[in-house]
Amino acid sequence: MTDMTFTEATIAAMQEEMRRDPLVFAIGEDMALQGGVFGQFKGLPEEFGVHRVLDTPISETAIVGAAVGAALCGARPVVDMHFADFITTAMDEVVSQAAKARYMFGGQCCVPMVLRMPDGAINSAAGHHSASVEAWLLHTPGVKLVVPSTPADAKGLLKSAIRDDDPVLYFEHKSLFKMRGEVPDGEHIVPLGVAAVRRSGTDVTILSYSQMVYRCLDAAAQLAEAGISAEVVDLRSLRPLDWDTIATSVRKTHRVVVAHEAVRTGGVGAELAAQIGEELFDELDGPVIRVAAHDVPMPFSPPLEKFVLPGAAQVVAAVRRLL
Repeated sequence: MTDMTFTEATIAAMQEEMRRDPLVFAIGEDMALQGGVFGQFKGLPEEFGVHRVLDTPISETAIVGAAVGAALCGARPVVDMHFADFITTAMDEVVSQAAKARYMFGGQCCVPMVLRMPDGAINSAAGHHSASVEAWLLHTPGVKLVVPSTPADAKGLLKSAIRDDDPVLYFEHKSLFKMRGEVPDGEHIVPLGVAAVRRSGTDVTILSYSQMVYRCLDAAAQLAEAGISAEVVDLRSLRPLDWDTIATSVRKTHRVVVAHEAVRTGGVGAELAAQIGEELFDELDGPVIRVAAHDVPMPFSPPLEKFVLPGAAQVVAAVRRLL
């Protein structure tokens, strides 16, 4: 095990996969000279050369389009989107091309492409650099979505994503890049579609992912002081979803709160609440409650940003509504 940051864990994953498979390459803006806008590609241009760590002009449409074409020809591109918000200018390439290629060509081709999507709100980056957009892609059949919350998972899930034959959206919350943690050395794979129980409990299940997991763990610690036992499940993958772990937890606690940083309407919480209502209604002692950001574009003002984002207090309040 090695202590490293979330960013260093993703670099280790990239190094190992690029050494293992010469068809893996990285593409995006500010790659060769800067090593990525958050330093998450540092050292790769020096080791693998600029023919495998490609700098591009500022055009997400061209970047993702080129990656889709390369993937269809057998390569395994890893695309840096800079900020997840910028996926809007490449939605045709993702939704209409990458996601559908396997199905529209009768399984004769696939698109083994990873889009690295730095998301979430930090440091008053305002409306164009702070969004959590996973629900847009969750609504798109043909793509997979992963959302690591620890350095170990950052490495293990990125390696799995690169090896997957379908397009994978890899969401990495910007506030996690500097987080440190123990990461297994060498080959460390976290399968897509396997959740992790971060804290066991018996009174309520809190489902979450990405940075929001830590606010939920804070909430669970506060609830424990009041004698309330909360189980915190880190989903880690949104598609495929680890339904078995979710169902096992709900059958144990009979109460559910879903918490995420993205806005409430049409979010992952709404989908999970619907699925739990359909499949586990008889297990529930109350409605599934959602905790999410307010339905507004992320404001620049620091006090307003803090007001819009959900925190541990909102999770605690949601649990208390159920009990």
